[in-house]
Order: sequence, then structure tokens, then C-alpha cells
Amino acid sequence: MDKNSEKRIKRIRRHARVRAKISGTAVRPRMCVYRSNIGMYVQLIDDNVGKTIVSASTKELKAKKGSKQEAAAELGKLIAKKAIGKKIKSVVFDKGGFKYHGRIKAIAEAARESGLKI
Repeated sequence: MDKNSEKRIKRIRRHARVRAKISGTAVRPRMCVYRSNIGMYVQLIDDNVGKTIVSASTKELKAKKGSKQEAAAELGKLIAKKAIGKKIKSVVFDKGGFKYHGRIKAIAEAARESGLKI
């Protein structure tokens, strides 16, 4: 097993541990974040029904220039705008087994600034 697949397995285990404790509802959905080298993806999920309510990714963003951190902040603003449009004010944050730092933190803080309660 190479180092990258070992890191991936460890992240999946961390995510499973967190998922055992948190779940989203229609009123307060789970805000699930996935980070790759290419882009970032955010979904608001109702775990009772098993449906994605709102989703957004860095592919949707207009501005291609700037750092990945700036793109993450824009993504946080976009998901908050979409959520508020669907009358969702509060979410449960699921960092997907990643550290709460860097791009993951940028998404959460930008969503908070845009009016979403995390």
C-alpha cells in the first residue's frame, strides 16, 4: 500500500467516525465538504430522506484567478446564498475527515459571514 492510499483510508475512517455522531435533517441539514487538489465541493444533505438539498462546487465560480483559499471563501458565500434561498438558516458542519484549517476553514467562515448559522 502506497502512502497516498494510506492517507485516503485514514481520512475515510475519520469521516466515518464523525458521521456516526452527526446527521442532518430537513430543518438543519448536514453541510458536507470535500476537498481535492483540483476543486472543492459542498452539499447540504437531509440524512433522514437521503437527499441533497443544495450543492455547489468551485467549478460554478466565475473568477478563475486567485488562490485556492480565495476560491474556497467564494464557495462558502455561494452555498450560503443558495441555502438562504431555500429558507435554510442553520446547518451541521461536516468537514469530511479533513482538518479544520485552510480551505475547509475558509468555507465555514465565509458561510458564517454570509448569514448561515454553523
